[in-house]
Amino acid sequence: MRKIVHKTVNAIIIILTFVFFGISDLFAEDRFFEDFSNLDNWEELLFDKIETHTKYTIEERNGNFVLKIDSNKSASGKIFTQDFSVYDYPIVEWRWLVENIVDKGNARKKEGDDYPIRIYIIFPYDPNSVGFFEKIGFEAAKTIYGEYPPMASLNYIWANREHSDWVIPNPFTNRAMMIPVEEGSAHIGEWKTYTINLIDDYRKAFGKEPPKRASLAIMGDTDNTLSSAVAYLDYIRVTSE
Repeated sequence: MRKIVHKTVNAIIIILTFVFFGISDLFAEDRFFEDFSNLDNWEELLFDKIETHTKYTIEERNGNFVLKIDSNKSASGKIFTQDFSVYDYPIVEWRWLVENIVDKGNARKKEGDDYPIRIYIIFPYDPNSVGFFEKIGFEAAKTIYGEYPPMASLNYIWANREHSDWVIPNPFTNRAMMIPVEEGSAHIGEWKTYTINLIDDYRKAFGKEPPKRASLAIMGDTDNTLSSAVAYLDYIRVTSE
């Protein structure tokens, strides 16, 4: 169990601290398929000053295990304990369902940064990929938070409305780019499957090549809008093709 201060920036820092400096060494391969038959490969992520936490429970539906994400004026996440090579395994696939959207959500404002479900792809800091002044910024961040912040992250969300832009900078940091893979209420209650290419998406979102390694996390949060939402995640697959 871990606690941090800021929901977006510091969540990513703790994810990287956990994955890249500890647990990842225990796994022999980068490719994985998470079917949520249990949560053995996940670490809880909590936030300072947020006392109400999102509930993550395993449920069985028609003989199939799924992860239920129940958020009620709450915020917390789950960190996967294995990292992977972006260039060897650039494809991420998942299947999710939401019971409702966050009506008061607004992807462009801090007070609206809530979603029934989101998937983070986190890219660690690489000092060889930044310029002199950026390095100064990363060193300053390490002094404040105790660890380097990530180079960047892609955040796949179920937004409550349609957006004209394919990618939206997170209102807390432009190093986190949000991609609304689903928008609005048209498909509420339906299982939706998505397959994305991390290399292609990173290039489109940031205009350059991604770092070599990444990790992932999931979260449902409704603390900013003081609302509630329920979502389900069937599986996540990270693969080469």
